[in-house]
Amino acid sequence: MNDLQNKGYLRLDWARTHMPVSASIRERFLKEKPFKGIRVGMALHVEAKTGIFALLLKEGGAEVHMASCNPLSTDDSVVASLKNDYKMDVNAKKGETEEEYYDYLHRVLDSKPNIIVDDGGDLVKLLHIDRMDLIENIIGGNEETTTGVNRLKVMEKQGALRFPMFDVNDANMKHLFDNRYGTGQSALDGIMNSTNILLAGKRVTVVGYGYCGKGIALRMKGMGARVTVTEIDPVKANEATMEGYDVMPIRKAIKESDMVVTATGMKSVVNMDSIMEAKDGIILSNAGHFNNEIDTERLEKESVESKQVRESVKSYKLKNGNTVYLISDGRLVNLASGQGHPVEIMDMSFAIQALTAEYLVKNYKDLKPAVYAVPETVDMEVAKIRLKSQGIEIDEPTEEQIKYANSWTEGT
Repeated sequence: MNDLQNKGYLRLDWARTHMPVSASIRERFLKEKPFKGIRVGMALHVEAKTGIFALLLKEGGAEVHMASCNPLSTDDSVVASLKNDYKMDVNAKKGETEEEYYDYLHRVLDSKPNIIVDDGGDLVKLLHIDRMDLIENIIGGNEETTTGVNRLKVMEKQGALRFPMFDVNDANMKHLFDNRYGTGQSALDGIMNSTNILLAGKRVTVVGYGYCGKGIALRMKGMGARVTVTEIDPVKANEATMEGYDVMPIRKAIKESDMVVTATGMKSVVNMDSIMEAKDGIILSNAGHFNNEIDTERLEKESVESKQVRESVKSYKLKNGNTVYLISDGRLVNLASGQGHPVEIMDMSFAIQALTAEYLVKNYKDLKPAVYAVPETVDMEVAKIRLKSQGIEIDEPTEEQIKYANSWTEGT
């Protein structure tokens, strides 16, 4: 075993050791083999926790084929171990060109998968545009990101979606923990790993106050940063003010900010006009799925000069004389510059994925092409397994309380 392969093996082993929910499901999957005869095509961030999820499906009887959903998010050591130690078909490497990225996705589709596990929606998009001949093999799939779910809902609304897809992102045991606590910690980790700068006292602007933005703002505040939030949703903006954050438009916030972190799933939320208003020396990063939240294309074209100043940080000299720093080419900072979400967070998310895929196998004949919520039974099962793994017990309602809760005639 070479050094890279051994490193990946150890990372996979560490992840498995700290994923008790998945371990509990694994015991049953090994016995029941719910995915026997099923081919699963994945486009996910290929790192240790994802590897354990893929192995969980394989141990449940599936034939698994995997590619990355982001050109910079692959852990090459994990790929080496999955390929050599576990004989899994993995098509991914860190630093993929655009051509390689799509070639690897097409290799996954070449396996003629029955189930799609997508992260960002690229596999689904390719199936509906370039590989429609394969749709007859698909019984359905899962999508785990806000960006991907938004795409699916547009497809459903336009009548374009050809098979059932489950919105894993909005399952309670996913978005309440993964998006908030996972993104909050891992984005901070990626930024610190890239820059090694002090956050205490810095003015940090978080663009978007969904669950990912909430987590980032919370962690930045915890590190002593002075946090500003920008939003387009008046309800979320009110929520941010009540959490003690300053709220203002991006064009105003960027003038005072030492750092900006985007987390919206929307294109060009930090456009070139805003960048030209930025404080000298500002650091820009993105925690959204695609690298289009910051207008990197215009930044590249319209800057006077650019150079690499750290392994994953590039500086841009603007026409007005100011300098802007960009982390990881504006790609997903928590994976492009870090190791992704904490192990225990992804344990819950991938448990949701695994049980939803099992539900799909059992029920796909009754499902029409549409976007479906994760069944509440799956959400509750993962919640209960995790509590049990932590040695935590909770109360149950009495018969009297159940009767009271289901009555409208009971008095106070």
